[in-house]
Amino acid sequence: MRLSKVLKALGGCIKKYQNEADFEFGGIEMDSRKVKPGDLFVAISGFQMDGHQFIDEAIDKGAAAVIGENDLDLKVPYIQVFDSRLALGRAASTFYNHPSRKHTVIGITGTNGKTTVSYILKHILETAGKSCSLLGTVSYIINDEVYKPSNTTPDALQIQELMARSNDEFVVLEVSSHALKQYRIEGLELDYGLFTNLSHDHLDYHPTIEDYFEAKTLMYNYMKPEGAAVISRLSEWGDELASLLHAKDMPVYSIGYDDCHDLKIEDIKLNGQTRFDIKLGGVLYSLTFPSPGQHNVYNAAMAFLTAVKIGIKPDVIIEALKTFPGVPGRFEMIPHPEGATFIVDYAHTEDAIEYCLHAAKEHEAVKINHIFGFRGERDKTKREHMIKTSAAMSDEFILTFDDLNGVSEEEMIKELQELNDRFGMNKGRVIADRTKAIRTAWETAKKGEWVLITGKGPEEYQSMYELPTTSDKGTLQYLQKMQNKQQVIG
Repeated sequence: MRLSKVLKALGGCIKKYQNEADFEFGGIEMDSRKVKPGDLFVAISGFQMDGHQFIDEAIDKGAAAVIGENDLDLKVPYIQVFDSRLALGRAASTFYNHPSRKHTVIGITGTNGKTTVSYILKHILETAGKSCSLLGTVSYIINDEVYKPSNTTPDALQIQELMARSNDEFVVLEVSSHALKQYRIEGLELDYGLFTNLSHDHLDYHPTIEDYFEAKTLMYNYMKPEGAAVISRLSEWGDELASLLHAKDMPVYSIGYDDCHDLKIEDIKLNGQTRFDIKLGGVLYSLTFPSPGQHNVYNAAMAFLTAVKIGIKPDVIIEALKTFPGVPGRFEMIPHPEGATFIVDYAHTEDAIEYCLHAAKEHEAVKINHIFGFRGERDKTKREHMIKTSAAMSDEFILTFDDLNGVSEEEMIKELQELNDRFGMNKGRVIADRTKAIRTAWETAKKGEWVLITGKGPEEYQSMYELPTTSDKGTLQYLQKMQNKQQVIG
């Protein structure tokens, strides 16, 4: 691609252009280690590393031109921009020939539910005979190939490359607030923008909940001219977003409990199986969904309304919902030989934990035990609320390690003890080793008890623990295996 074409796409991003030239370049890189002769290198000021420090290395490796923010004098064409992240998104979209235009793209944002809604939508579309890529927290799935994710939302360069590689008709994309603030979806064009909810999270990154909400609204700046919003108006944040988008004359479709919504949720039954009715276009539909919990009613309703707007027939959607296989690490059930139920879930906010614990109560758990922890160097303001919720809704809980992220074990243990002493209502204890915490619950579990292990979901452990396992599910499977061996020996 000719450099002049990228320059045109950058437009007002450009602050100054030194050593002007026009030529064909072969690729775009933001990692100097990956630069090949003839590439365009984009220097990004990251949170841990500053790409400007590696410009000389990139040039030595053959970078033909550089984009960056600092005022520099280089021996190759240098485009100084106001924001390198913004420039990267526009340059990558141009280089890959605006790949989102060849797909129907569904962006999903919100604090909770993004992953589950994305998997439900993928399942509905594939049941209807459509092909669908998925980019999200659990995995990136492109042309039926599964890749381990680097972030909930890929960086701007990776996301354009994945979109270009996809031959699928649809692409479903989880869009985090971090991604929106960092212009990771710059250059994308969305057909549908879904908003699930907003609750207390990421206030280590966002100064206020209002700033967090404002970041979520940025997704709607990337809609195609005919694009539409699908919003859960089960909270005041959904109402506020709907008002903002109505003011911009964007089509808005909503779910809620009132007749004014495009999809009205009615008659939820959660005793052992998730059943509920919806009213859509004056027609009443009865739905059965395998995933437990009221929050999954909302997730299924969001997917249902979106699929209808895409053009999928309601009877196809109803059948697809019946056979939904679930999401790895999202309310994933592991049976216990004594008749207890163990749950692995990604829940890491007050609301998400409440959803999980409430689902256990709905299924008439005779006792609820909750195992969870906190990530080091992350939003500390939500920890008190998470413990208060668990203390109020569990019979007992265990505080344990999550990802330490550089925080010392001693410091994290001290904080867990202090939080438990202040807010635990004498129901909690601290077992720092996550695998020992899970083993303790496994060895004492009785029939009818529910044990919820939250915070990690399908993610692998970052720390070494006593048991030779790498995830919460892996720990439970190891304990199952060891117990089966003992029974055979006995």
